Amino acid sequence: MIDFSGKNVLVVGGTSGINRGVAEGFAAQGARVAVASRSQEKVDDTVRALKDLGSDAFGFTADVRDMSAVEDGVVAVHDRFGELDVVVSGAAGNFPALANDLSGNGFKSVVDIDLQGTFHVMKAIFPYLRKPGASVINISAPQASIPMMAQVHVCAAKAGVDMVTRTLALEWGKTGVRINSIVPGPIDGTEGMARLAPNEAIRKKVADGVPLRRLGTPADIGKACLFLASDLADFVTGAVIPVDGGWSQNNCGGMSDYLGSLVSRHSD
Repeated sequence: MIDFSGKNVLVVGGTSGINRGVAEGFAAQGARVAVASRSQEKVDDTVRALKDLGSDAFGFTADVRDMSAVEDGVVAVHDRFGELDVVVSGAAGNFPALANDLSGNGFKSVVDIDLQGTFHVMKAIFPYLRKPGASVINISAPQASIPMMAQVHVCAAKAGVDMVTRTLALEWGKTGVRINSIVPGPIDGTEGMARLAPNEAIRKKVADGVPLRRLGTPADIGKACLFLASDLADFVTGAVIPVDGGWSQNNCGGMSDYLGSLVSRHSD
């Protein structure tokens, strides 16, 4: 594995699901890890777990929609650790809704969390990134490039996140900062999978739609982040990389039709 001893890592949204797996991956490889989320209880629980892995862990609470709260938290991390070597931005919101049933506030809520929140994190971290050498990773979603029924809000927001990644790769490259997006597939042990695949029959159907014939794990995404943040990827920037067992190559296993039928049944 890749050694991150002495490196300073911030994972925004790092107290649950995919992002907690990412935080634990860096902690296990020796990094000092800070996490952020809206819940103080989740922050405290995650910090304890990271410390159990040997990390000098730290955390703060912030809603990514509140730029000043994000900025204050990043300053606190910098005061504690110093310059940031790695930042993973993964705060996200989602729920299935057909466009005609989706309110303006519902659309805005997801865009504000996913896209505006990503921008807030990028603005807040840039002054405190190690230059050259820092690596920034945004957690995207297949909806960024694959249209899905009942996901117009997420499709729009995550497409924007990937374009933020690609644009900042151009703007930040001269400072020696790299920025990439990871696109997870269906990841077991997450709130999203629990909502979309609430029983074993549906879980099996989703897994069967993955060419590698299994669901992913938060650790799978964590390992991809470790690679992108390491010197092994020091000429990789502006990339949008699926980590999905080939799911996106299989039209996401028919997930669009499933989501459409799911919300249609609920509407009926």
